[in-house]
Amino acid sequence: MKVSRFNTYLVALATASLLAACGSSTKNEEQSSDEFTQAEESLKEQIKDVVYNIPSPSEIPYLLQATGAEFNQSLLNDHKKVDQYLSRNDKSALNLGVYAADIGYLSSYEKTQEAIDYLGSAKKLADNLNLSSFDPEILKRFESNIANRDSLTKLLDGAMRKTDRYLKDDSRNKLAALMVSGSFIEGLAISTGLIKTYPKNLLNETDRNAVLTPLIQVILNQEKSVDELSKMLSTVDQAEPIATIQADLAALKASYRALNIQEQIKNNRSDLVLTDKNLVEITKIVDKMRKGIVE
Repeated sequence: MKVSRFNTYLVALATASLLAACGSSTKNEEQSSDEFTQAEESLKEQIKDVVYNIPSPSEIPYLLQATGAEFNQSLLNDHKKVDQYLSRNDKSALNLGVYAADIGYLSSYEKTQEAIDYLGSAKKLADNLNLSSFDPEILKRFESNIANRDSLTKLLDGAMRKTDRYLKDDSRNKLAALMVSGSFIEGLAISTGLIKTYPKNLLNETDRNAVLTPLIQVILNQEKSVDELSKMLSTVDQAEPIATIQADLAALKASYRALNIQEQIKNNRSDLVLTDKNLVEITKIVDKMRKGIVE
């Protein structure tokens, strides 16, 4: 997913440059050209900062698996719900992202047949958006790579990159942004869900937090991604459901800031942050966002 989604930035910049050049003298053309080139390069760096800080569909699930957390099927969005997302393109795009994250989670835990089932639902949403990325060949390649988790991850991310490029090239940046949003929010929802559903009566609080610390760190490490996702969404039409997602992201950013993570780490008090109690508000907001997408 980590490819540029923001040609609209460049188009807008080029348009503004052309408008500014109208009526100017010939001797200013070379200077304007140099300024445009510099501005374009600066803009590309800004775009790169945004895109490369939003995880791919397989990244958060892989991080969760690496912590040793047990697989939890109940945290996924039922792939049989796909038909209820077909009547609206925004729902199709959001839940295409959701299912991509679910496929990543399933693949990380080598739940390959389930991943293929979810891929079928993803293909249905892709077809509804007139995409061609999830073609029958992808399904065959999934089946032939059942024992190779890394290959499954590459197939998933590759298919989503093709989808993203199609949406971008077809001037449907809003749908691309929604797809990325659905994927990221689902990854965060699985992360918070694993902590929320962890049994509270097995261990004392200190030992419980020690077990959950790797999972908590995965969630805390997404603070920058939340900021970058908000930046990305600010570049597209702010009509619903973008407006609601942006408002929820603003609340989520505030909850992250309230934890004061970097300051606590600097003062060697990360123990004050690495407890599931501090994730209650973040979990509540993520649950709300995820519910708005999948229901």
